[in-house]
Amino acid sequence: MTVSATLTALPELQPEDPGARLLLFGVRQMGAHGIHDACTAHAFVTAFGKSFQRPLVLLRALMQEMSALSAGPIQIAPWCCARMTGAEAALLQVLGRVRTQPQLSAVLLADMLGVRDATGVLITAHALANSFADMGLALDAED
Repeated sequence: MTVSATLTALPELQPEDPGARLLLFGVRQMGAHGIHDACTAHAFVTAFGKSFQRPLVLLRALMQEMSALSAGPIQIAPWCCARMTGAEAALLQVLGRVRTQPQLSAVLLADMLGVRDATGVLITAHALANSFADMGLALDAED
C-alpha cells in the first residue's frame, strides 16, 4: 500500500489520551472478535478495576446497536495500527463531544452510520462517555 493510499484509508493518528486509546482498542477488538472478546474485558478490568462492568457493558451495547442500525459496514483498523479510519475518528469525536455538544454528536453519529436518525445509539454513547468520565478517563474531544 502506498503512502497516499494509507493516508486515505487511515486519515487520523491514534489519540494520545489513555481513555480514548482504551476505547479504540475495545472497539477494534470487539469489531474483529465479537462483543464478548476476552482481551477487551481484560483491558477494562486492568484500567477500571472492580468497576469495569459498567463501561464494558455499555461498549458492548454501543457496538451491537451501531452494527444493527448502520446502513453499511463500519471500517475499523487492526488493534495495533497507529492510525485510525475515518469511522473510528468520527466515533471518538462523537464520544468526546456527546456530553457537551449532543446535537453535534447526533449529526456526526448519524452521518457515520449512514442513517437519518441515530438517537437511540446516541443515548448509549452518552452513557458510555459518562461511564468513562466517572471512572477518571473522560473522553473529551480535543479542539
